[in-house]
Amino acid sequence: MNGVFLDSESLADLDLSSLQALFDTFEIYEQTAPQQTEERIRKAEVVIINKVKLSRDIIESAPHLKLICLVATGTDNVDCQAARENSITVCNCQAYGTDSVVQHVFAMILALHTNLIPYTQAVNQGKWQQASQFCLLDYPIVELKGRTLGIIGYGNLGKGVARIGEAFGMYILLGQRPGTSQDGRIPLVELLPQVDVLTLHCPLTDQTRNLIDRDALQLMKPTSFLINAARGGIVEETALADALRAGIIAGAATDVLTKEPPESTNPLLAADIPNLIITPHCAWGSYQARERIVSQTVDNITTFLAGNPARVVN
Repeated sequence: MNGVFLDSESLADLDLSSLQALFDTFEIYEQTAPQQTEERIRKAEVVIINKVKLSRDIIESAPHLKLICLVATGTDNVDCQAARENSITVCNCQAYGTDSVVQHVFAMILALHTNLIPYTQAVNQGKWQQASQFCLLDYPIVELKGRTLGIIGYGNLGKGVARIGEAFGMYILLGQRPGTSQDGRIPLVELLPQVDVLTLHCPLTDQTRNLIDRDALQLMKPTSFLINAARGGIVEETALADALRAGIIAGAATDVLTKEPPESTNPLLAADIPNLIITPHCAWGSYQARERIVSQTVDNITTFLAGNPARVVN
């Protein structure tokens, strides 16, 4: 069996021998440019990808292709309809990064509530060394206990965040996504004025694109924080930048931007935005989470060969 991994860069530090052992020939590329894709999959029966795009034309140019394995959850870079029409199975990886993302979300929540970054910067700037007493208390520190945590998206990630929030003594409110009717979920216009922290864990769809826009931010408390570890397009970036400058909310942290890697013109990368933490889409990326990706991909291939494929998305 012939296989190819088109963009292994995010797993490059892991042992991929369990994948390699499944194939007679297995080519691994750290990156694949769009113009290289067709040639590299021409002889493959199994193609493994992360973010490489497989359009209908590309899929139909590979006469031996039987299985596409995504080393991610999202499938928007694959024409799943074209794959189905050509009897090609598409499998993804699921729930591999829950613990990693939940940990990252709370790292951001804690950093904002303790003003961790400003205090670290103050020490580096010599302010503690010049203080009149033993401690420096230039920035407010807020305890999580008793604060209200609003969660939009209550799958594995949302539930994981809720569990940790409850352990800190936070009150949990669940938001209702537009276009859905979910018992016990609060419509956004009612949720936003109540929360001290809003964290997003919903997919990016037509209904959630720019869900947190200028109007939504205006509904939030001036002491509240916004956390986005879902997708960049859920938050209107210019609106968030303006809201932070104007003090409409107290701070924000995001692991995602609308375009990744971002361009320098992204409004959230401006130097004058206060109390904003940006991390480079790394919340999912613990060593353990990425090991689970390899393990699930091996499982996806072996179950496919056994005639009972796992995690089929098409």
